[in-house]
Amino acid sequence: MIWKPNVTVAAVIERDGRYLLVEEVVEGRRVFNQPAGHLEQGESLPDAARREVLEETGRLFTPEALVAVQLLPVSETLTFLRFTFCGQVDDHRPDRPQDPDILAVHWLSRAEIEARRERLRSPLVLDSIAAYESGRRCPLNLLEHYP
Repeated sequence: MIWKPNVTVAAVIERDGRYLLVEEVVEGRRVFNQPAGHLEQGESLPDAARREVLEETGRLFTPEALVAVQLLPVSETLTFLRFTFCGQVDDHRPDRPQDPDILAVHWLSRAEIEARRERLRSPLVLDSIAAYESGRRCPLNLLEHYP
């Protein structure tokens, strides 16, 4: 067996003390997550984050910094390597398509997110918010991409 992690990206997006989360169904459960998804071949990590935010929320995302690199083993054969960015989004425009797997998009306070702890897709949701709130920011030029 060849082990390799699944590379994913996520975005912590905060506006006026509220965080942008998506609600989706995963394995039959309604869960909350940051806009997130898998890195596609040929993409840079920031570009993957831009694409995922647009697909899941219908908003244009501008990554400003890298907040966390997280390794989450889920099982013996499944591990996620998640690159979490922070940045800003524009306002939603209905003419932008939204991923049909997303049930709703919410702006929630940290207290509202913590109250949904059992319905978070993973512990990385709150861990990423904690890293963001602690002021952790790494410059995007830390990530080099060789297309």
